[in-house]
Amino acid sequence: MTGNQTWVMEFILLGFPLSPKMRVLLFGLFSLFFAFTLLGNGVILGLIWLDSRLHTPMYFFLSHLAIVDISYASNNVPKMLANLLNKKRTISFAPCIMQTFLYMAFAHTECLILVMMSYDRYVAICHPLHYSIIMSWRVCTVQAITSWVCGSLLALVHVVLILRLPFCGPCEINHFFCELLSVLKLACADTRLNQVVIFAASVFILVGPLCLVLVSYTRILIAILRIQAAEGRRKAFSTCSSHLCVVGLFFGSAIVMYMAPKSQHPEEQQKVLSLFYSLFNPMLNPLIYSLRSAEVRGALRRVLWKDRPM
Repeated sequence: MTGNQTWVMEFILLGFPLSPKMRVLLFGLFSLFFAFTLLGNGVILGLIWLDSRLHTPMYFFLSHLAIVDISYASNNVPKMLANLLNKKRTISFAPCIMQTFLYMAFAHTECLILVMMSYDRYVAICHPLHYSIIMSWRVCTVQAITSWVCGSLLALVHVVLILRLPFCGPCEINHFFCELLSVLKLACADTRLNQVVIFAASVFILVGPLCLVLVSYTRILIAILRIQAAEGRRKAFSTCSSHLCVVGLFFGSAIVMYMAPKSQHPEEQQKVLSLFYSLFNPMLNPLIYSLRSAEVRGALRRVLWKDRPM
């Protein structure tokens, strides 16, 4: 480093290049989506807490997924909304790094939670007689804690590798939040180690879990096709299709974002992908589960009916 270089104390989040009218329109639209995200996932959490029929391993993991989605959206979206209206779209170095850490931690945790949910469905359909033994509350608790700890530790590795880099300008992040790859572009040092770790982590946290999910659902599909009763087959398909929708939305966008060649995805397209799994995925997850799960719809009716005055 040369002596006349200065350290960057804050970054400018460029966001989307939009006209003032479009910014106001998107502020209203994204605010509505964010409210739906908080409301939908909050309702899922409330139903699971209030209805004893939902005190099962599947809904235990779904409650963790709802917590992750609320946290994930709350980490990225409020700053994006503020920047849509503010002319000064700056963020200090420490909050930026914290945002990067939380964003990676919640993303990694969601990947692992989705794997645990697929394993739960595999045991429920392929080994129903041993389900209560295999998926005991102790096992479920350990799996959930492991998901959170591993997700946080992996995110911490990325942050430690970022903090070893000097940032001496330019200070403009071409994104709407402190996304990992966008922050790395501002480092005035060799980032090859960071890129290798990101790719290795993507294989570990995206490709590996996705393969496990696909293997689980291949075996689940085989087991479902062997079910003689039409009602049992329909219920199994309904439960698993909801989870597959969520898995496809999350893993698909994340793999394209972090493992596809960057030359094929311009920066503006990467922003749209980030927006998809920062805002749209957390909003769609409770909608998918509530629409396709008869148990969730039934729990909602029971809670509403119980609270209705006689």
